[in-house]
This record gives sequence, C-alpha cells and structure tokens, in this order.
Amino acid sequence: MKKFLIMLLAAIPVSMWAQDNNWEIAEEEQQEAVQPEKVNPDEKYLRGAVPLVDGKVVFSKTIEAPGKSAAQIYTILRDYIEKMTKASYQINSHLVIEDTKEHTIGASFEEWLVFRKAALMLDRTRLYYVLEVKCKNGKAEVCMTHIHYLYDEYRKPQRYKAEEWITDDEAVNKKNTRLYPVSGKFRRKTIDRKDFIFNKFESLLK
Repeated sequence: MKKFLIMLLAAIPVSMWAQDNNWEIAEEEQQEAVQPEKVNPDEKYLRGAVPLVDGKVVFSKTIEAPGKSAAQIYTILRDYIEKMTKASYQINSHLVIEDTKEHTIGASFEEWLVFRKAALMLDRTRLYYVLEVKCKNGKAEVCMTHIHYLYDEYRKPQRYKAEEWITDDEAVNKKNTRLYPVSGKFRRKTIDRKDFIFNKFESLLK
C-alpha cells in the first residue's frame, strides 16, 4: 500500500503542484484585499477643522432656507436659541440681541461640556461662547465666536482661550495624525458641540 501511494504521488505532474500553490497565494492576497482600512478616530478633528479669522477662532456657516423669509427664519431660530439657553446643562446663558427689524440674534452661552462621566469620576469644563445669527431671505448666517473655557475649577482652576488651546498648532501633532491628549479633548468636544448646533439649525430650516 505504501509503495502504491509513493508511485501515485510520483505520477502527479509538477505543474499541478504549482497550480495548487498559486491558488493558495491568490486566496491569501484576496483575503488581504478585503481587510477593512483602519479608520483614524481623530480624522475629522485634524488640521483645518478649527478656522482662524484675524487670529480668532470663528466657526461660521451659511444655512440655506429656500422659500423662507428673513422674518420666518428669525422666528424659528430665535425660539430655538431661547430653548437652548434653558437646557439642563446650561449655567448662565441668555439672549442678548433680538432685533426684529434687522432680523439678527445674539446669545451668550455658559454651559457644561462633558469629556467623561463615570460612577466615581466626572471630567468636564465650563464652555463659554457667543452665537451670532443674521437672518436673510432664504438663508441664515451663523457664527460661533469668543470661545473660552474654565477647567478643573474646584481644585486648580485653569482658564483657556480657544486661540491658545484648540488651534492646529496647540492641539494637533506635527504629523497631523492625532490630537494631543489634553488640548485635543477640548478641540474634539468643541467641534462636536458646534456641529450639533449648526446641524440642528439646518434641520429646523429645511
């Protein structure tokens, strides 16, 4: 029996062994090709995500509102901003400009920005900013400015201005691949907050 197996294997052409080997290599290459690409969780927060205007951090967006008048847009956004100032995470926020003739809105915010919350740990900062809204026929021009923070106020209070803390130079590594641990968390959460507000305004004006 053993001699028969040896003879049988010896009778198989070498080319068939090569074909089998090539198939295995091709399968391995195919498996490697379908592996998902690694996603950088910091990608949307890297360089360019925090714009500077005349040296100041200014987030701005023009939100289209087809078919809506300046007065209609003003009413919708004014009512929502007032609702924002009364949310549970607000500290001392209020409307400061309500101009029904020019259709402009201004609001000053002081609110909690939470980095991490667990059973025995709460990492958060006070976030201060100003929202400015100019309503025109068919659109709203929105700006988020004067951003600053009060952090670790119960142990060692630290005050940061956005221009000194969340800019590209202060919060992103030189290779532009990741955020720095401390300033980066401020940058990340501030961008998230800005995105939430602007996206909410956009949904209200659809």
